Amino acid sequence: MGILSRFITWSSSSRFSSTSAKSDTPSKPSSTDKPDKHEAKRSQISAVRRLQKELQCLLQDPPTHCSCGPVGHDMFRWQGAIMGPADTPFDGGVFFVSIQIPPNYPYKPPKMKFQTKVYHPNVDGDGTIHVDILGNQWSPALTIGKMLLSICSLLPDPNAEDPMNPVSNLYRNERKRYSRVAREWTRKYAMS
Repeated sequence: MGILSRFITWSSSSRFSSTSAKSDTPSKPSSTDKPDKHEAKRSQISAVRRLQKELQCLLQDPPTHCSCGPVGHDMFRWQGAIMGPADTPFDGGVFFVSIQIPPNYPYKPPKMKFQTKVYHPNVDGDGTIHVDILGNQWSPALTIGKMLLSICSLLPDPNAEDPMNPVSNLYRNERKRYSRVAREWTRKYAMS
């Protein structure tokens, strides 16, 4: 096989078209079809640097009513703690949050889940937090500290738009009863 024939064969397998290189047999996937291992490693290193910078900022200027940091030496697994805001059903409680950070952070949001049971319209029974900035409204300008502050401010001021969530319905229709149940859960699960 000559040099030109090898180039045409390589080009067709690399998604370049050439009428003389077409054949009836499918070509093997090229290395461009697979994620670049080096690029993934660079992304992960970049994420670690960003997380180290965020951690340093959190230590120098801690946010009010919450704290967080890595679990052990794993920079992609953090734990947060949110102190229940005063004059709310969550007052006096300490709510722990698990934070799983993807290797392509900050371009993808962390997964945050309450470890402490909390009775809230935006929190599922398994602790999953439903807030748009952890999903389609995520921005790389957000930080873990800002996310915890957002969740802290969400506790007394939920987005109770989900008609399928029974806690949302109770919050919208029977606020006093909602507050009583949320206070009971706080005493039971977040004050021990």
